[in-house]
Amino acid sequence: MSSTPSPANPGLSALVNNLSFFYGDKEVVKHVSLPIYRNSLTALIGPSGCGKTTLLRCFNRMHDLYKGNRYEGEIFLHPEKKNILSSELDPMEVRMRIGMVFQKPNPFPKSIFENVAYGLRVRGVRRRTVIETAVETALTQAGLWNEVKDRLKKDATGLSGGQQQRLCIARALATEPELLLLDEPTSALDPISTGHIEELCRELKKSVSIVMVTHNLHQAGRISDYTAFMYMGELVEFGDTPSLFTNPKKAQTESYITGRFG
Repeated sequence: MSSTPSPANPGLSALVNNLSFFYGDKEVVKHVSLPIYRNSLTALIGPSGCGKTTLLRCFNRMHDLYKGNRYEGEIFLHPEKKNILSSELDPMEVRMRIGMVFQKPNPFPKSIFENVAYGLRVRGVRRRTVIETAVETALTQAGLWNEVKDRLKKDATGLSGGQQQRLCIARALATEPELLLLDEPTSALDPISTGHIEELCRELKKSVSIVMVTHNLHQAGRISDYTAFMYMGELVEFGDTPSLFTNPKKAQTESYITGRFG
């Protein structure tokens, strides 16, 4: 990016500021500055091993689960401009505010209802009516309510792959996150299920900001508002998706999106 974004920008949902991440002594994300705009979908693209997923997992402190990992720089969560990488901030608080859905659907070995209610129970919500309302709302947002409303007590692992992924999205939405992280959410799904998830993303970004890692350039072009191209841990180029795909500013970006490497 040509200029450093300001934490005071009112249109931001989050702001990555000069972020580096290390696995031990190995630097795998290098001085990345990146705005995440409110009510939009930002796609992270780039070849395998370029740091996309590593960057994504910085947003909800997933790397804290392993010793020897460390961050440099900040990620400000708006509107209060709180640095979510601060050692003074409990990672569990961060994960309640920033939901994540992984590449492979990972429903818990519980009922459909309890999968979605899980985050609420962790937060200490006990009132049954509050939980029931939140579960129905999240399943509706994920486009799954009509398919499962009569079998909420059934084991979630009995759902199809596409349904399981939408269930995982519902589970992430139940705590009303401010940011939703999607790590290759359709790579394990068939084309029909992929279409459902993409349509779901178009609806969800009206109420929650989304950051999505994808290897599928056509998918990024279809559903993202902004795209960040990464290579070797560095942010090469960021911009609105139509401009980046049709008129990239960097030769390296053009080479990647036209299939000359990666």
